[in-house]
Amino acid sequence: MKVFLLAGEVSGDRLGGALMAGLKELRDDMEFHGIGGEQMQSHGLTSLFPMEELSIMGLAEVLPKYFHLKRRIRETADEILRLKPDAVITIDAPDFSLRVAKLVKEASNIRTVHYVAPSVWAWRPKRAAKMAKVIDHVLALLPFEPPYMTAHGMECDFVGHPVTTEVQATDAEAADFRARFGIGDAPLILALPGSRRGEVSRLADRFGAALAQVVADKPNSKIVLPCAAPVAQLVRDLTANWAVQPILLDPSEMTAADKRAAFKAADIALAASGTVSLELAAARTPMVIAYDFNKITWAIMRRMALIDTFTLVNLVSETRAVPEFLGPECRPELIAPAILSVLNDPTAQRSAMDVTMQRLGEGGEAPGLRAARAVLARL
Repeated sequence: MKVFLLAGEVSGDRLGGALMAGLKELRDDMEFHGIGGEQMQSHGLTSLFPMEELSIMGLAEVLPKYFHLKRRIRETADEILRLKPDAVITIDAPDFSLRVAKLVKEASNIRTVHYVAPSVWAWRPKRAAKMAKVIDHVLALLPFEPPYMTAHGMECDFVGHPVTTEVQATDAEAADFRARFGIGDAPLILALPGSRRGEVSRLADRFGAALAQVVADKPNSKIVLPCAAPVAQLVRDLTANWAVQPILLDPSEMTAADKRAAFKAADIALAASGTVSLELAAARTPMVIAYDFNKITWAIMRRMALIDTFTLVNLVSETRAVPEFLGPECRPELIAPAILSVLNDPTAQRSAMDVTMQRLGEGGEAPGLRAARAVLARL
């Protein structure tokens, strides 16, 4: 069985890798082609071009790369039509993925599957109707998403979120992490300003200023910042002038176990918006979310938004337990008091995290395997 998979960023690569593992577990004749990162390549995929070319977030940010991305869309569709796979599975990155699927559908009847339902419940609700013209089947990560897809004629299965099966550090590993870095019993704040150059550049100074205010209130606090490999040097440069120097975890030395231990050991995290909120919830680490966009992107998103929160823990748990500061509200003087408030009383947030993980499938079959079953069952 031949499958073409397309992922556009690190989170999609993880989903793709788990799905590929599930497909190989269920069938022994799998042949993979497509675009992906390290996880997908570890399961036998040779990427048509570097996945990082697609890791662009924001409407205004895409414009300078428009013609290059357009060429990549055509190149990808041509390769799919040449290979004639049994199915094309596009993973997130809808602005790229759905354009590829459109070209494929115009020239063939190849089955198209999209993994991660677009956030039509958040903004751009008409996208589901447009998507239905080029996508046959949707694999949804969130339990409330299938009705939005099936209403427009697509097949849709809730397969659970992979964060629910990720290994979590033990209390002993968290204690060892604190001991290794001389943290002891001090309040530990995890700083997570993102993995893209644009977001790190916009957020670093504001994160530093907010954390300085927190430390002024709790002078013995320690800050740990795990650097994402693509922006490690940028993070080092931008944090060099922070009033309170963080403990930087170098990606060349940091293991997956170190990152898990940091998440478990932290009393609270200040994080960029995104799926990291679910990673923190899985570790039961309280959080405050802060994010800023290009001004044009934010203006468009604000006008089109259908919801009052973008944090998945809030949405899945149907609470607003996680404070978030987006766009113009991404300011140190607002962020710091929220961090202190959650530090002083994380009870409501911990309850919301428990509900979130249960609803996302914690304790059930691995989402990658569930997704693989759904793909094969509907072929």
